[in-house]
Amino acid sequence: MSLITGSITDRLQRAADRPTGVRFVGSSVTPTEGPDFFSWGQIHDEARAVGAALQARGLVPGDHVAILGPTSRSLMTIIQGCWLSGIASMVLPLPMRMASLEAFVESTRARILHGDAKLVLIDDALAAFYQSGPGDPPLEPMAAVMPRPGNPSGERLEIPANDPERLVILQYTSGSTSEPKGVMIPDRVLTANIDASCAAAELGPDEVMVSWLPLYHDMGLVGFLSIPMTNGCQLVQAAPQDFMAHPGNWMQWISDNRGTATAGPNFSWVLATRALKRMEGLDLSQLTLALSGAEPVDPSAVEAFVAAAARFGFKPGSVFPAFGMAEVAIGGAFPPRHRGLRTDDVDRVVLERDRVARPIDMTPDTEADAVRRLPLLGRPVPDLEMCIVHPDTRQELPERHVGELLIRGTSVTPGYYKRPDATAAMFRDGWLCTGDLGYMLDGELVLCGRIKDVIIVGGRNVFPEDIERAVGGLDGVRAGNVIAFGIEGYKGKETVIVVAEVRTEDPLAVREAIHHRTIEVCGLPPRDVMLVKAGTLPKTSSGKLQRAKCREQYLNEELELFAPS
Repeated sequence: MSLITGSITDRLQRAADRPTGVRFVGSSVTPTEGPDFFSWGQIHDEARAVGAALQARGLVPGDHVAILGPTSRSLMTIIQGCWLSGIASMVLPLPMRMASLEAFVESTRARILHGDAKLVLIDDALAAFYQSGPGDPPLEPMAAVMPRPGNPSGERLEIPANDPERLVILQYTSGSTSEPKGVMIPDRVLTANIDASCAAAELGPDEVMVSWLPLYHDMGLVGFLSIPMTNGCQLVQAAPQDFMAHPGNWMQWISDNRGTATAGPNFSWVLATRALKRMEGLDLSQLTLALSGAEPVDPSAVEAFVAAAARFGFKPGSVFPAFGMAEVAIGGAFPPRHRGLRTDDVDRVVLERDRVARPIDMTPDTEADAVRRLPLLGRPVPDLEMCIVHPDTRQELPERHVGELLIRGTSVTPGYYKRPDATAAMFRDGWLCTGDLGYMLDGELVLCGRIKDVIIVGGRNVFPEDIERAVGGLDGVRAGNVIAFGIEGYKGKETVIVVAEVRTEDPLAVREAIHHRTIEVCGLPPRDVMLVKAGTLPKTSSGKLQRAKCREQYLNEELELFAPS
């Protein structure tokens, strides 16, 4: 059986004829009464009614609707209802930490106003956290547009004519609240990337996709909702909070539902690895696509997961390190399915000094700090091209020479909504400038870091990820919660600052260990090692570390320092 093609509305309508659907798992999304499985046909029928309700409120094709709600059947249904009626969905991030409620309200309002939302739909559980201000669009409960007495039926829905340029998704990136950036994803871009991602990952209609990823993030919304909802694959859906509370649940959901494909950022695989060591009776033999993306892939973390999952039937070839970004909808570069992890082991000093990835032969005498292991992320998905250029001269570089990654092709966004400045800065001669540093190897992409994050120390281009990973493995330091950045020091030279969340009764010993580990990685001592409280490092709505924000907090003396109890 081939996958469904056509416009988004064509695909949604045809996928509704399949017997598959979505099964909700986890305490946050499982209904207290009634079934936990809903066919795509049921979701589609309700989505038609949602679309009719939106049209009854005067919304027309091309309008935008902002949606603020946790993972739920209603959220999925409303997203599809928007698409069926030709309306772009703006799924807004949820508050990560209650301590930042004011920032959450500010950033949410900025997105709503900047995105020209004609209507804001909010879940009852969040109503107390967000109130409309003067000049804001109407605010209604999500339940108000769901099928219920008094609302129009799905038969009243008027599906608009296909328009490849009409926006389907307005995906806001996690930036400053004053200058939000909404990635425009029109119908042609979303459908092109769905097709390219499915082809590259060999995703078939019989997949069982398991996800806890938030639906306000591109990997959750496009990768693990749009694909099954438009192709009729089976979806098993949980909420992020159920995973974070008990990471082992993720592996249990895969086992219970014979999941074949799943995904998560690097930190989630680290948490799953720890959980697996305490679990019994799982069957992970059906899982043949375990995608790691959204943040840099740590080969050591991947190998630790493979080792922990092996006793449950997990195959090493099922590991799938990949590259994606909202500006291409989701899928950018994918490795062959079933190949597993492959790394390029290069001389760290040459990479940092000369920006050349010189292979290094690993021997028992090779010092670990002399080598940087970089995962191969595969080739560009179909109809995308990639090239590496010098960040300053823009000249294309040969293989193994590190420069900026550029992309062009069918699933590249036309730009940022109402941000001609940012759009102009993003494109050069038809190529999307990603800001990522990397190189090509036998046609495959290898990434090293972000241009804006590189720390120049003693003539070397130090990548903060290397320091962060090395420090994150120390006792007392919370793995995945370390930030390294550079600031101007003596005579204008850049120096390193390390900020780490810790849980320890001996902070002096932890600080000393971080100091020495940083020297091992970059050759120079850090100017400062700051130990901060757990849960206080700045992160994006999708959980990525915000180095620039942390640097700002350090300079303004706003870090919440750790104090032993």
